[in-house]
Amino acid sequence: MHPQKENRVIKLHDKYFKPFISAEEIDDAVSRLADEIANDLGDEIPVFVGILNGSFMFTSDFVKKYPKPCEVTFIKLASYEGLKSSDDIQRLIGITQDLTDRTVVVLEDIIDSGRTMHEVHRIFKNEKVKDLKIATMFFKPESYKKDFKLHYVGIEIPDRFIVGYGLDYNGLGRDIPEVYQIKTTQHMTNLVLFGPPGAGKGTQADFLKVQYDLVHISTGDVFRYNIKNETALGMMAKSYMDKGELVPDQLTIDMLNAEVEKNADAKGFIFDGFPRTSSQAEALDELMRSKDSEINAMIALEVDDDVLVKRLLERGKTSGRADDANEDIIRNRIKEYYEKTAILKNYYSQQDKYYGVDGVGSIDEVTTRLSKVIDSL
Repeated sequence: MHPQKENRVIKLHDKYFKPFISAEEIDDAVSRLADEIANDLGDEIPVFVGILNGSFMFTSDFVKKYPKPCEVTFIKLASYEGLKSSDDIQRLIGITQDLTDRTVVVLEDIIDSGRTMHEVHRIFKNEKVKDLKIATMFFKPESYKKDFKLHYVGIEIPDRFIVGYGLDYNGLGRDIPEVYQIKTTQHMTNLVLFGPPGAGKGTQADFLKVQYDLVHISTGDVFRYNIKNETALGMMAKSYMDKGELVPDQLTIDMLNAEVEKNADAKGFIFDGFPRTSSQAEALDELMRSKDSEINAMIALEVDDDVLVKRLLERGKTSGRADDANEDIIRNRIKEYYEKTAILKNYYSQQDKYYGVDGVGSIDEVTTRLSKVIDSL
């Protein structure tokens, strides 16, 4: 089955892969290669040789775009995995026509170490071809260990394992029209937890982090830690706060990044108190992408205003917090919360990642509801 949305992570066997090169980018590169080669060969009728299995999709797309007459054939080489020497590669399906004095263009799906190139040159030297040119859809310059000239390159890529567009992982993925790259960090569960004042968010975060072995990152705690310990980021944040200015988003992201780095082996994170704006949500998405991960869900505890007011007034009797003792202040805080989260509810809903959870009931009942959502991810 093809991934329906290009922003989705896919799973093949035991590994996760994230989007890397779109079908449009591939199409543009194939068109460019077809034009370049046609211009270079003029009126000559070339023989295009696809190397199976990987190049079947590239060869097919390429010859459809090639603007002049041409011939197409395929060869298949035995796998060299586990063999001592690339000299042991053998042709399984070989050339059946006479290629003497013909111009041959080999179409490879990907060239990394270049081991296959050694055998390709040997085959066509024996065929006494007039000219041998090598075209590859993808090329990993960091991995290339040979000095055979590559005449045409579609897209240069870093040394990452990729699937799709003819390339597979243990048999799966060849049929995908885009290219995906392996995620270096495998699957994590990352949640953004929201709740109006009095919804019991802190209590639930404590349960969830234990139950799912997640790291709870509260922006307030992170700020206090950095300022108290006079870290470089903390001192910068304090300089803004002392002037009564808002701390820039990037600074907050840098602090969160440091927390994520500190817990690089975590199974996931609960973000609490951040993001508060759509630009912060985008910055958090970008941060998670840089870690080969993503935010899986925004979970918001939903509690009726009157219940919240009652809870907070009750809490105010023992907490000593002035803003828990005044009903007008409490209602204003709740109103502010909904104004802020409306933007984020919209942001995460567009990604199908918003989950509202009923926050009324015993602590255990609410935890059970939250767990049901997390398990469904």
